[in-house]
Amino acid sequence: MGEPIRVAVAGVGNCASSLFQGIAYYRRRLALEGVRETLGLMHYDLGGYLPGDIACVCAFDIDERKVGRPLEEAVFAPPNCTKRISDLEPTGVTVRMGPILDGYPGHMAEFPENRRFVPAKKAPVDVAAALRESAAEILLNYLPVGSQKAVECYAEACLAAGVSLVNCMPVFIVSDKAWAKRFTRAGIPIVGDDVKAQVGATIVHRTLVRLFRDRGAVLDATYQLNMGGNTDFLNMLERERLRSKKISKTEAVQAELGEDRLPDEQIHIGPADYVPWQRDNKVCFLRMEGRGFAGVPLNLELRLSVEDSPNSAGVAIDAVRCCRLARDRGIAGPLTSTSAYLMKHPPEQMSDTEARAHVDEFIAGKRER
Repeated sequence: MGEPIRVAVAGVGNCASSLFQGIAYYRRRLALEGVRETLGLMHYDLGGYLPGDIACVCAFDIDERKVGRPLEEAVFAPPNCTKRISDLEPTGVTVRMGPILDGYPGHMAEFPENRRFVPAKKAPVDVAAALRESAAEILLNYLPVGSQKAVECYAEACLAAGVSLVNCMPVFIVSDKAWAKRFTRAGIPIVGDDVKAQVGATIVHRTLVRLFRDRGAVLDATYQLNMGGNTDFLNMLERERLRSKKISKTEAVQAELGEDRLPDEQIHIGPADYVPWQRDNKVCFLRMEGRGFAGVPLNLELRLSVEDSPNSAGVAIDAVRCCRLARDRGIAGPLTSTSAYLMKHPPEQMSDTEARAHVDEFIAGKRER
């Protein structure tokens, strides 16, 4: 095991739960069984850092069932509903009260408490001071979709504390020129925005769009509809909170079309509905209509079913380790190729093949593109 990578997390929901359970799983496999388990990872050893080298030293949430509790208990507290992968050893980390701001959508109050957030009646801590106190190096942002003010609050705290940001949700910080400039001036590397899944709706959609283009077919129209039963889908019932999410997912697919971008009315990407009994299972329905040889029509339909939160955990592990490499090497500002490979809305879109090649070069010691 290498030197610990000290991370903080904003939002101890399903994604954070899957991430820290997964880290414990890979760490245990190596420590107790001597197995360098590579299943489910794009990189096992990334620049000398293994998955088990990531250690959470600080955590923030707003839910009364998590705030004040040890992290190893909070990751399993309601409304979390992701699959149980592994128990966590005691971390010594107590979840702190974060700023609520726009992180709690009012419509959730209409739903049962075991399905929604229950805001704690506590004053928020000073996030920047907590980051300094814990000696965190990287903050993982897992706040709910639509939490613009709350994410910006955490971004400001990162700047004040000299902490890197790995922005796993679609509030645009890393891909925003003004924010990117501020982190660059502060000498802080950042990765974002909106984490991709390992094999999820957007990455599959991008791959199929690329397949159409590579094989000489024309895509005329497409939709991607997703449904699930976790708090992410419950949160997104308020359509106004979906604005940045739809931009992020749509742009990720449009980017693969190059100059042949579809008109807005010919592409629809976004959640379809909240289905409580699906819990953390996400189902994607995807349709693509196009033309092949001599203009003959062809249609493609796909149904993808995945556990939503574990599906992005391995990607986040790579994002954290690439960010630590950048800190080791004195790199500042957005990590362009890393973000293009691991995030849906990076500062610069690239094909996944191109981005992967640049990331592997970066890991090997070359300059980050």
